[in-house]
Amino acid sequence: MRATDSAPWWRSAVIYQIYIRSFADGNGDGVGDIAGIRSRLPYLRDLGVDAVWITPWYPSPMVDAGYDVADYTGIEPAFGTIADAEAFIAEAHDHGLRVILDIVPNHSSDRHAWFEAALAAGPGSPERDRYVFRPGKGEHGELPPNDWRAAFGGGAWTRVPDGEWYLHLFAEAQPDLNWENTEVRRDFEKILAFWFDRGVDGFRIDVAHGLIKQEGLPDAGESVDVLEPTKREDHPHWDRDGVHEIFREWRRVADRYEGDRAFVAEAWVSGPARLARYVRPGELQTAFNFDFLRAPWDAARLREVIDRSLDALGAVGAPATWVLSNHDVVRHVTRYGRPHTEGHGPRADTSEPLDLALGVRRARAAALLMLALPGGAYVYQGEELGLAEVEDIPEESLQDPVWERSGHTSRGRDGCRVPLPWSGDAPPYGFSPDGVTTWLPQPASWTGLTAEAEAADPDSMLALYRAALRVRREHPALGEGTLRWHETPEGVLLFSRTPGFACAVNLSGAPYPLPAHHEVLLASGPLEGGALPHDTAVWLAVDD
Repeated sequence: MRATDSAPWWRSAVIYQIYIRSFADGNGDGVGDIAGIRSRLPYLRDLGVDAVWITPWYPSPMVDAGYDVADYTGIEPAFGTIADAEAFIAEAHDHGLRVILDIVPNHSSDRHAWFEAALAAGPGSPERDRYVFRPGKGEHGELPPNDWRAAFGGGAWTRVPDGEWYLHLFAEAQPDLNWENTEVRRDFEKILAFWFDRGVDGFRIDVAHGLIKQEGLPDAGESVDVLEPTKREDHPHWDRDGVHEIFREWRRVADRYEGDRAFVAEAWVSGPARLARYVRPGELQTAFNFDFLRAPWDAARLREVIDRSLDALGAVGAPATWVLSNHDVVRHVTRYGRPHTEGHGPRADTSEPLDLALGVRRARAAALLMLALPGGAYVYQGEELGLAEVEDIPEESLQDPVWERSGHTSRGRDGCRVPLPWSGDAPPYGFSPDGVTTWLPQPASWTGLTAEAEAADPDSMLALYRAALRVRREHPALGEGTLRWHETPEGVLLFSRTPGFACAVNLSGAPYPLPAHHEVLLASGPLEGGALPHDTAVWLAVDD
């Protein structure tokens, strides 16, 4: 995002995702916190991003790493205090960085005062109506109300001592809120206002597609992956039309504030046309583009996703966003390092050997492709260092609830959540003070991947990201806008953007001769004379 842009910042921003437990440890307990983030704000400023998105920092039992919220207007003591949060927001703004918080509206923690009151009040009470409670089936109510499955494995219903069952589409400790309840809606509007009043610039909405359930809670008749909920447009608990009324209400809250406050939806839906419904005028401003994240390293498939995304979102006046990794998916260095595997979810497919060099080469090219596309982009912490998925975390160290709920058949998402390496040549790599054990173990192979080591290496992944973000900020063609495709051999992507910019990505098996009369602005790897090697991308200055 260029400082001279008059359009709202969120239309072209590059947003850096901070998984708070794994970014930086400021108090020396092996877990990331607000003080740690504050200490690394100069790093983020110098990287060249426009905003930071912070995963939940609210009080939580940490059954699901903070996505089980016990108090939406507090700060988890392990992370700091409200005063620390307010100081961080102000300091981030001083560095020119906007702040986006995670909001988790589909479910709370079972330790939230609302749920504790619901259990105490009993069936039929106003307190219980805040959540989705139902009587069971069977002669004595001993069977769950329907066949719904939890996204983390197992059934989606738990019975309480008085005989009723409550819904939890994720872990048992994450009861689903009842968004048909007026008090729930009004309370969340107050929660948004609480944080907007403290200066936050927006919210990432967790499970934005899941808030409304079909009347009568009919059987789903299927078990669906959390990261690809359904291809159906009539699913009983994913992507129901009623969610849009909620987000129109939220938009009205945000519009009361100055500074272009914004939302981004985490909405796993059946395609760009359904996603566009979340970002229509008067609703949310942006939504994650998971179709791009899930696309294999294939020129035709990538171009199809890019075109469909730009067409569908452009039709409603919304910008596209682009993302390669996040805290729920296998890091893309690893995905791209298994060339015949399209695995995109939290459960990595390790049946094919990992070619790490291939994954790194493709990840470098993918970064230039992503950052050259019209709209905004997301960078997940550590991808700028070229970190791969940690696939050998000892079983006794795994903490993702997916591990337990799957009966130890899925290792879950811990492999992309390992604490970052900042400096030094051995764990904890400057994440915590020497001698401190981090909450997830770091691999010994990260010695050359610390931020300190890569800052001194002009050929590192960090150097590439810094250069790309600098060019993106300075070049008038980049950020929001349009692109024009050019004819190329099979396996090559080439598009231009006005004024004077082109991006070429070679996904074929042969070198691609670059257009004549060009200046190389940036390349993801060495060029071969006047040709672009396979699995390499280049940015060019060209004549329009």
